[in-house]
Amino acid sequence: MALDGVSFDVMPGEICGLIGPNGSGKTTLFNCISRIYRCGRGDIRFEGRSLLDRPRRATAGLGIGRTFQNLALFRRMTVRENVLVGHHCRMRSSFFDHALRLPWVAREERAAADAADDLIDFLDLGAVQDALVESLPFGTQKRVELARALAGTPKFLLLDEPAGGLNHSEVDGLRQLIGTIRDRFHMTVLLVEHHMNLVMRISDRVVALDFGRKIAEGTPAVVQAHADVARAYLGTAHAGTA
Repeated sequence: MALDGVSFDVMPGEICGLIGPNGSGKTTLFNCISRIYRCGRGDIRFEGRSLLDRPRRATAGLGIGRTFQNLALFRRMTVRENVLVGHHCRMRSSFFDHALRLPWVAREERAAADAADDLIDFLDLGAVQDALVESLPFGTQKRVELARALAGTPKFLLLDEPAGGLNHSEVDGLRQLIGTIRDRFHMTVLLVEHHMNLVMRISDRVVALDFGRKIAEGTPAVVQAHADVARAYLGTAHAGTA
């Protein structure tokens, strides 16, 4: 069983860290929230309403965006094209509207282009906006994926190991960036991350999983001091002598 009775709330405007050893169920939980996986029982509620009775394709349009542990970019497209893809869930024009080139289609396309340009500037991607994603360093690709997620103007942003593969200075910059994103876009963030220093410095609250179960929840200081968390990461013998 990948997830066993895991239950917690993420409050509006909060940065909530989700931690646990490899295989504890963190990414599986993300995949359930974003409807990539179908959960066997229980419920997932967003703004008071269940997500499980809605089509999977509606998730982004409802205001849920995410990045992936393993980058899921269109590698043969440019940075700007990838960011524009993220805006599509907010466009209301139909296939026939585009085929007929109705007036509001051009207005929507201009709005999408302007929003993409703003995000490219915000994430300092202007110098590479016309480059193919596959030609860029890993850290830059991470920012492209973040820009694409933000292009959908989510209310709830799921960040799956955004610090993976980054060096120390890049991780510190990411910490500041996540805080800025929350404040600038009035966004709620659920963060999965193995980089404990990042999680504990940026999170308002932390939830810890182990073997698919929630073992601790609270402020970063409370969760860090929790015996079950030490046991999950270090093993019983180490936790007993800590």
